[in-house]
Amino acid sequence: MRLTVVGCSGSFAGPASPASSYLVQAEHQGRTWSIVLDLGNGALGPLQRHVDLAELDAVFISHLHPDHCVDVCGLYVTRKYRPSGPVEGQLPVHAPSGAAERFALMYHGLEHGGMTNEFAVHELADTQVSHVGPFAVTAYRVNHPVEAYGFRVEADGAVIAYTGDTDTCEALRPLLTGADLALTDSAFVDGRDDSQGVHLSGGRAAAAAVAAGGVRRLVLTHIPPWNDPEQCRAEAAAIWSGPLDLACQDATYEVGGST
Repeated sequence: MRLTVVGCSGSFAGPASPASSYLVQAEHQGRTWSIVLDLGNGALGPLQRHVDLAELDAVFISHLHPDHCVDVCGLYVTRKYRPSGPVEGQLPVHAPSGAAERFALMYHGLEHGGMTNEFAVHELADTQVSHVGPFAVTAYRVNHPVEAYGFRVEADGAVIAYTGDTDTCEALRPLLTGADLALTDSAFVDGRDDSQGVHLSGGRAAAAAVAAGGVRRLVLTHIPPWNDPEQCRAEAAAIWSGPLDLACQDATYEVGGST
């Protein structure tokens, strides 16, 4: 699989990156299959550098905060209003409960259910497995103030684990165990951010990866622009001794084999 960081800024778009969005691709049956994990504010623009939007095979939305889903509205426009005519068929969008109504409300004036010709919205559930071409995507309910999921993406023996937004929880163990690459929320700073049930810190993300076991590479993401990324890295490095990266826009990882 190939993972491309489309956007990785935490909570809102920053000067160096839009908000959360990750493109996962794999070759299968003679073509490239493409899925997107989250479409936060500002992500739709740079996503077009990496894939033709009409050729996306599915979108997975971890939760319904704007920094993870609001650019679904722009994707709707690209499918419905192309000068050459609407994109044929419905794009599968896997999202928490109430997503179809939320998307329609975000697009001012759109009639209820007005996106149904473009999107087939499927509600997520804990441990639910969705199959898209070569991908098996398992959703795990995680620890955030709203209904939220992490995604474990598997194809050809390779595993990408994406926590979405979460604090420490039991679901992180099956989500992360044995992942070739773990893409982890690291929005909080240890000793500064005391709220529970919202986000991981670099240190807590590293601890979750260690506890899960078998993680080959840790990539820290969802760091807000007001945080120092190097502080986040240092917190994680005090616990995690393996390969460690800070997510950055347009970074690409070949996952599986020599990750």
